Amino acid sequence: MNKDKREQIFARLRDDNPNPVTELNYSNHYELLVAVALSAQATDVSVNKATKQLFRVANSPQAMLDLGLDQLKQHIKTIGLYNSKAKNVIMAAQMLVDLHQGQVPDQREALEALPGVGRKTANVVLNTAFRQIAMAVDTHIFRWSNRTRVAPGKDVIEVERKLLKFVPKAYLLDAHHWIILHGRYVCIARKPRCGSCLIEDLCEFKNKTCDMD
Repeated sequence: MNKDKREQIFARLRDDNPNPVTELNYSNHYELLVAVALSAQATDVSVNKATKQLFRVANSPQAMLDLGLDQLKQHIKTIGLYNSKAKNVIMAAQMLVDLHQGQVPDQREALEALPGVGRKTANVVLNTAFRQIAMAVDTHIFRWSNRTRVAPGKDVIEVERKLLKFVPKAYLLDAHHWIILHGRYVCIARKPRCGSCLIEDLCEFKNKTCDMD
């Protein structure tokens, strides 16, 4: 795919959604960190349902420690892998209190040192909370990047590297949100909705469908 096509693709995505935001609900940096960590192998909808009550009683690392592991599990038991996620949230809260004065750090190394926080979660927090250029490649972004040929790669690290290289600089800060939303609702896995896609004529996917749903 050439530079001009990429420019047009992101210009259209921007024009369609000038101020993209995550679909996870949060009101501070810590809530975002917890929500993203809980969203691994779970939907944003399921996470939002669980955290609606959780964040009312524990929206800071110290409050999470005060809540405790057993009560945390009760709040998030509807989310997949909730036992291991709960343990990680508690351990991460302790580290935030002990090492970062209860604040979410804005450095990748410090974020990835937290239990349950991998590269993808760190990228989301850096981009969404701290407005740093970062590309969190999940299944939707990986599929979209390969299918459209904007940034094809054999694994998430390669796709991340290529997106950072090939997405026009003017769109880099919000590209993660545009791509994930497009992958989640239009360029879906089993039967992409090519007929209702605003970049269909620019996309280089060879097996386009005519589905208008």
